Amino acid sequence: MRLASIRNQLAAIAATALLLLPVWGGTAGAEPEALITGARGAALIDVESGRLLYSHNGDKPMLIASLTKIMTAIVAIEHGKLSDMVETSVRAAGKEGSSIYLRRGEKMSLHNLLYGLMLRSGNDAATAIAEHVGGSEEGFVHLMNAKAEMLGLAHTQFMNPSGLDAEGHYSSANDLAKLTAYALKNPVFKEIVKTRSKSAPNPNDQWDYSWKNKNKMLAMYEGADGVKTGYTKKSLRCLVSSATRSGQQLVAVTINDSNDWNDHMRMLDYGFRHYPLSEIAHKGQPVQGYPLAVGRTLRYPFAEGEKERLRAKLTLLDARSAAYLLGERGTMQWFVGDAKIGETPVYDPNGNRISLPDKPA
Repeated sequence: MRLASIRNQLAAIAATALLLLPVWGGTAGAEPEALITGARGAALIDVESGRLLYSHNGDKPMLIASLTKIMTAIVAIEHGKLSDMVETSVRAAGKEGSSIYLRRGEKMSLHNLLYGLMLRSGNDAATAIAEHVGGSEEGFVHLMNAKAEMLGLAHTQFMNPSGLDAEGHYSSANDLAKLTAYALKNPVFKEIVKTRSKSAPNPNDQWDYSWKNKNKMLAMYEGADGVKTGYTKKSLRCLVSSATRSGQQLVAVTINDSNDWNDHMRMLDYGFRHYPLSEIAHKGQPVQGYPLAVGRTLRYPFAEGEKERLRAKLTLLDARSAAYLLGERGTMQWFVGDAKIGETPVYDPNGNRISLPDKPA
C-alpha cells in the first residue's frame, strides 16, 4: 500500500523539475591569483570531477612527443591481455629514438612492456605493443584515434604509438589533461605511472632489465604519482605530472616548456590551494521533501565563493518508464550559477538499487 501511494505521488509530478535553495549561504569570493608558466600550452585538471582548473592555449594542437604513450598505454591495457607474451619484430627492434633495447624475436609480457614504455619511454616497446594489440602498428593507431574520438578529444590525432614527430600527429594541453584524468581511473595504468623503478626478466642475458622512471617529479614533489615525460627536437620539453593530496588528485600538463619541473610544482600547488575537493552530496543522503535518496557520492573542486552559489535541480521520472521500473526515480543536477557541474541519480531509499555499487561519475 505504501509503495503504491509513493508511486502515485511521484507519477503525479513526473517529468517536472524542482529548483532547490542553495546548499550553502554567503557571497562569492575573489578570483584565484593569476598563474603564469613558461609553456607554449598548459592545462591543470582535477581527476575526479574532470574540471579544468587552468588552461593556457589549451585547445591549440601541438607536437606532444612521448606524451603520446599515455594513449598507447591505456589502449593497450583496455584491449590487450597483460599476461600475453609479446614477440619483438624487426620493425620494433629497429625503432629510432629512446629504447629499452629489445632484440628481434625477444619475448616479454605485455605488462612488463608497459613499464618499459612508461618508465623509460621505449619506442621499441611502443611498436611491439602496437603490433601485438592492434595486429599492426596501423591497426593500433586506429584504436588510439577511436579512443580519442570517444573521449571527445577534438584537438587530437595520432599517427604512431611512440610520439615521434609526424605530419598529422598532434594533441593539445586540454586534451592531454582529459585523457590522463581518464587513464588514471584505471588501476593498472595508475600503478605503472607512479612506479619509480622496475625490473623485468631478460631472456638474452643473465641480468634482468632494470628501469628507473625518467619522471623526476616523483622525487621532487610531495604526493607526486605520475605520469610521463616527452621530448623531441621539434616539440621540445613536454610533461604530464600528477599528484594526490588529502584525497584529491590533480594532473598538470605543459607542452614546450624549458622550466617544466618548477612550473609543474607551482601549477599543482595552485590547484590544491585554490580548488580543494569538497563533497556536494553523499550516497544515501535524503532528498528534502521527497521519499528519495541520492544515489552516488559527488565531490567537486570549488574556488573560493563558488560553493555559496551551488544549487540543485531535481527531475523525476515517469513512473511508467523502464528506468523507473529498474529502480531509478530521477536525477539530481548540480549547478554553480548557471553552469552544470555534475549529476547524480536518485533512488527509493528502501529499494535494492541504492545498495548497488556506485556507477562512475
